[in-house]
Amino acid sequence: MENLLRPLIVVGGSVVLTLVIGWATDFLLRKADERHHETPLWGLLRRGRIPYMLVLFAALLRGSYDEADLLESRADGVGRTLTLILIGSAAWLVIRIAAAIVETSYSRYANARAHRDPARVRRVRTQVTLIMRVVSAIVGVVAAATMLLTFPAFRAAGASLLASAGILGIVAGVAAQSTLSNMFAGFQIAFGDMVRIGDTVVVDGEWGTVEEITLTFLTVHTWDERRITMPVSYFTSKPFENWSRGTPQMTGIVFWHLDHSAPVEAMRDKLRDILRECPAWDGRAYNLSVTDTTPSTMQVRALVTAKDADDIWTVRVTVREQMIGWLADEHPYALPRVNTADAILPPSYNGNGHRSSPDGVPAQQRRYHGNHNSGRPER
Repeated sequence: MENLLRPLIVVGGSVVLTLVIGWATDFLLRKADERHHETPLWGLLRRGRIPYMLVLFAALLRGSYDEADLLESRADGVGRTLTLILIGSAAWLVIRIAAAIVETSYSRYANARAHRDPARVRRVRTQVTLIMRVVSAIVGVVAAATMLLTFPAFRAAGASLLASAGILGIVAGVAAQSTLSNMFAGFQIAFGDMVRIGDTVVVDGEWGTVEEITLTFLTVHTWDERRITMPVSYFTSKPFENWSRGTPQMTGIVFWHLDHSAPVEAMRDKLRDILRECPAWDGRAYNLSVTDTTPSTMQVRALVTAKDADDIWTVRVTVREQMIGWLADEHPYALPRVNTADAILPPSYNGNGHRSSPDGVPAQQRRYHGNHNSGRPER
């Protein structure tokens, strides 16, 4: 009877104690989150309750397993398994706690500067994201190395591994040259303020917003809901447009190709009226002028302003659409049209090789007539 109750007490007690401590900790975090609305720390810490309970359970069971007398023939294997679970869940818990602290610090910083310096906030967000990825990678590598050291075979092979570390490092460096260059490029992007999460960029003719930045690749979310994944080394080796660099304010251009009779002054007045009714226009400036001409049309350019890249797109399409509609309704003659007039034929030549006028009289006779003695043409 004792051999049956002891494992139940040890295992069941570990489970019950883990649930009680986990529930009490989560209750305290929830109360703290309700009391302190100004900080998201306590709510973010609640995301770590699963690894926290795993750590508690593995630690309690690992410490009391020897008293359970359960699976004595496999005690070493079970003990090592519990140790591995304890190490893995502890690493998971450390990552969650670090993420909660970093996210809380960023939230406070963003709330304080979101309206004054949005570009700086995006830069800090990019740096925080990459730092968390580096921290997660370091914790994961340390946890994996610690797990391997629990096996005696790996501890015995440690000396030989250290002896060959130099050769392996050279081989790995040559083999992973591209990956390492992307990693260093990722750090350069994060701390060099070249591109940030949320920036509007144009790469390879594609317009979009930077959605994700990692140590090796960058994702651009295009306007048509596509995702373009590019190595971060692209942004350190090739030119690209960053519309969010500096101040987010932008100036947009709208072109029309119109007939030479288009009412330019009336178009200026209409542009002013269109912009006044467009919420995306920031009211800073506008202009309309003729910038070029061709034998059949002239090019009219409008300059408009907006507070950011999204609004400048809205202003441009609104001005282009409403101006074309107004011209079609009020001034249809201003739209470009195809010339269908009869062609003027060149003057013909008579049989003597002299150019003839339409009435058939040679041009030389029409030009030199009157006083033949003077030898001078008629004035």
